[in-house]
Amino acid sequence: MKETYKTNIPSADEIADMADSGEDISRFFTNKGKMKYPAQRISMDFPADMLKELDDIATELNLSRQAVIVAYLRHALDQHYMAQKYRRS
Repeated sequence: MKETYKTNIPSADEIADMADSGEDISRFFTNKGKMKYPAQRISMDFPADMLKELDDIATELNLSRQAVIVAYLRHALDQHYMAQKYRRS
């Protein structure tokens, strides 16, 4: 039988139980993380041929259509901000 690696780090549920009992759990948090805001659901209409293109790309990249749209939109926004910065200088 394969041995599993056991750590002394408690699970999230165990940390929650410790907090509920009044124990100091600050040692489990580094405050080095970045806050991610929750996603908001929106509705958009796309032409059928564009959806076909997005689906083809998603299949090629083994991603969901949503992931492709988000990635491409992030890329477009980054380019927009870089162009603005370039125009100002």
